[in-house]
Amino acid sequence: MNHFRKMAYPYVAWISVMVVAPMLLIVMYAFIQKSNDVTTFRFTLSNFIRFFSENVYTDVLKRSLYVAVLTTIICLLLGYPAAYIIAMAKPKRKGLMVLLITFPTWINMLVRTYAWLGILQDDGIINSLLTAIGIGPVKMIYTDFAVVLGMVYNFIPFMILQIYAALDKMDKSYIEAASDLGANKVQCFMKVTFPMSLPGVISGITLVFLPAVSSFFIPKLLGGGQYVLIGNVIETQFLTAGDWNFGSAISLIMAVIIMISLYITRKLDTDVTEAKGGRL
Repeated sequence: MNHFRKMAYPYVAWISVMVVAPMLLIVMYAFIQKSNDVTTFRFTLSNFIRFFSENVYTDVLKRSLYVAVLTTIICLLLGYPAAYIIAMAKPKRKGLMVLLITFPTWINMLVRTYAWLGILQDDGIINSLLTAIGIGPVKMIYTDFAVVLGMVYNFIPFMILQIYAALDKMDKSYIEAASDLGANKVQCFMKVTFPMSLPGVISGITLVFLPAVSSFFIPKLLGGGQYVLIGNVIETQFLTAGDWNFGSAISLIMAVIIMISLYITRKLDTDVTEAKGGRL
């Protein structure tokens, strides 16, 4: 037992330095402000009051939550059918399909996002094809559509893989039993397949929503700097404005929102697991 504890020491040290210490600094900066004599600091809530009292920041937060929810819904609507097709495919094809889903993630996310600039720009590939068939160029780059598309493209593999894992390990005998009892394919899916895949759905929602709500370089690149989300505001406060106190306060607010989201999804996952266990 002592041996295993010693093995955990490097991990604890790493977490303390790379996670705990930065979080403590963020909390400290969020709640302090320099006094008039510059050499002393005082406790204050002014950074949080400023955020919630100025409409520009609350509007950005609402927009960030909206974009994250929209991205999550689109990923779920597109990802579930893809995961279902992979899970129901023949064993030899499953490996290839999973490889095709995960292969883009081997490339740096920044590089993949930059690639969409060339695809969506006014003289890009898509507009060139539209012009060739007489439809004409369509404004796509630096729009809401481009930002959401970039997020869906980057985060949808997380949704697909989580749902696929849940579907793949599902006991197929339940579907056979439902068919023997007279259920058609739609009824089998609604009563058996979908409920048993809910843990994967909830995990996928978590893995898509959390990075989407705090993303900053996707809206910065595909939105052309005109589409500002909460991640861009935090980046600006730290790197451009140099207001670490206000930036830390916003970061802390987002950390609270993320923790609440994690609690809700974990609660839902627990309730689904217990309900499924009760039915079984």
